[in-house]
Amino acid sequence: MIIRLSAGANTNAATDVVVDTSTGAPTILHWGASLGAEAELGALLPALSRPTVHGTFDEIAPISTVPEHGAGFTGRPGLLGRRGGGTAWAPRFSNPTHVLDGNSLLVDSTDDVAGLALNVTIVLDDVLHVWATITNTADRRYSLEGLTTTLPIAQQASERLSFEGRWSREFYPVRSDWTHGSLLVENRRGRTSHENPPVMFCGQRGFGEWDGEVWGTHTAWSGNHTMLAERLPDGRRYIQAGELLHPGEIVLEPGQSYTTPETIAVYSSHGLTPATHGFHRSLRARANHPVTPRPVLLNTWEAVYFDHETDKLKALADAAADLGIERFVLDDGWFGSRRDDKQGLGDWWVSEDVYPDGLEPLISHVTGLGLDFGIWVEPEMVSPDSDIFRAHPDWALATNGYEPILGRQQLVLDLGNREAFDFIYGCLDKLLSAHDISYIKWDMNRDHIQGSNQYGAAGTNAQTIAMYCLIDKLRRAHPNVEIESCASGGARIDHEILKRTERVWTSDCNDALERQTIQRGASMLIPPELMGTHIGPTRSHTTGRKQTLSFRAATAMFGHLGVEWNVAELTDQERLALRAVIAMHKEHRELLHHGDYVRFDSDAQFNAVGVYAADRSEGIVSFAQLTTAPSQTPPPLRLPGLDVDAVYRIEHLGIAYEQWGAARTQPTWMADGVLLTGQQLSAHGVQPPTLHPESAVLFKLTRQ
Repeated sequence: MIIRLSAGANTNAATDVVVDTSTGAPTILHWGASLGAEAELGALLPALSRPTVHGTFDEIAPISTVPEHGAGFTGRPGLLGRRGGGTAWAPRFSNPTHVLDGNSLLVDSTDDVAGLALNVTIVLDDVLHVWATITNTADRRYSLEGLTTTLPIAQQASERLSFEGRWSREFYPVRSDWTHGSLLVENRRGRTSHENPPVMFCGQRGFGEWDGEVWGTHTAWSGNHTMLAERLPDGRRYIQAGELLHPGEIVLEPGQSYTTPETIAVYSSHGLTPATHGFHRSLRARANHPVTPRPVLLNTWEAVYFDHETDKLKALADAAADLGIERFVLDDGWFGSRRDDKQGLGDWWVSEDVYPDGLEPLISHVTGLGLDFGIWVEPEMVSPDSDIFRAHPDWALATNGYEPILGRQQLVLDLGNREAFDFIYGCLDKLLSAHDISYIKWDMNRDHIQGSNQYGAAGTNAQTIAMYCLIDKLRRAHPNVEIESCASGGARIDHEILKRTERVWTSDCNDALERQTIQRGASMLIPPELMGTHIGPTRSHTTGRKQTLSFRAATAMFGHLGVEWNVAELTDQERLALRAVIAMHKEHRELLHHGDYVRFDSDAQFNAVGVYAADRSEGIVSFAQLTTAPSQTPPPLRLPGLDVDAVYRIEHLGIAYEQWGAARTQPTWMADGVLLTGQQLSAHGVQPPTLHPESAVLFKLTRQ
């Protein structure tokens, strides 16, 4: 049976998904532009039927959602596994049945020979959701090596956009031709990773932010993952995504099941920016999505590091309140023996050495100033030099018989061990119950290496699930506490962790130049209100660069604003300027945190991004000069995506102590603004000023 799911009718996001439910696993025949109300679905199969050619099978295996080697599929099978002796390794599912409920389709099929049952769920709302479940229906165990879901990609998509990174350099885009072969992106680090975030876009050659068909895929999972984009020899293309399993990690006893992470996918016929709006809408539809204004916060890390002298912290809070900051976050160093990064993790009780009177005097001081109080924790880690490890060395996620490899002088705590889980939950529950804490910065600073559980088996899958369960249990007990996902910066940014958290820390790097690229890349997966963006000190602690406050402020404006700077030591001028920047952000954050994040195509020396109101009544745009350019004057800034028939006033939105070219050269229109139609702004745009490298200017758009 052929079934059509439709979403976004009569909009640029209009998408159809057409599914053939007669194959073993359902096969998506079409995922892309709307086919129109009069489409004859019965004609789709013959219209797309492929001729057989010499040297191939008599029947062409479909690219189903779980493609089968046993059916003749020559790419990577969607299901990999075996029983003892190597049997049941190439199943072939049949007898499909389906249930359609609105835009949700469930398809069940079985393989009685292999003793397996397969369920595939396909849901289309603002985005496409696909996941699969395999169940062992035989009387012997089944060793699962991999279960992934597969989406077909149209053959005109001949270019890929993926991401690479490292600590303090996350979400750097990489474009590549897709004329043949495959691109495999895998991660074995036990967290979403800096290096290989699980998101990829494919599109027509040369696709831009506002033109060309684009398909995007994301694996919503916070552990190991795999993503394969392959062009078969017959020209067909597909993306396959899911969890990467270590050997022996999932063994299904009779009656047991395994469910894949959710694959979330977006489509746009009008370029990359509208495609990524699908990812944003999906996150904004979560039950836990923040509805209150995102408080401007101060994080103490780059201000004091491990120097937790109470009077110094109180002075920092006083200065923060004076600047208009609304949340104070106490970072690492408040607990156990944690005086540096070599000890104390796992001992989650307030240090009597540093806080002889407990945290209450500091918390009362902070909340008395009208600020929320937040605190840093790293519950998934343990230091060998800690009371808890000395008492329970068997709680580490490590392999017996080997000297464990340390990372940042620490090990992973096995949350799959029930005793360890209960201990950590008890510590955190006690901390939150005893103090007026409204916010947790939840960090995770070490990759999984040779991480075996208490039984000697690979433990990353169980650890990831246990981490979710720990957060979920704390959320039920303390529903008013917000949580930030941090993992050495941006190593755990995915849609599954964001079902449980209100913010991600985008990067440990507060260098505004690096942040321009990091935040642009991250915006392709998450909206600005979930993206932690901080104004750091004048000299970056990670790169050593010195940058103006106006550039740092313009860069941090487009996110959940924070400050990571010793604001108690500012000059009078810096204090006035930072206060003005925070006030500007508050004035516009309703737009910044609820509008549509937009990106614009430009030469590599520049970066242009912004936010449009959903109804296109207003917008704010940033134009940044990153490096020197061949031309003395930047090209006109074209702003597509507005109401083409409306008239807009575009004017300069000044930042405190803003600096650009040495002669402050600017086009004449910037003095008083200019009126242009949305069509004009898209077609010819406006001329930006001449800027120094590492400078930015903001513009305000208002529909007249």
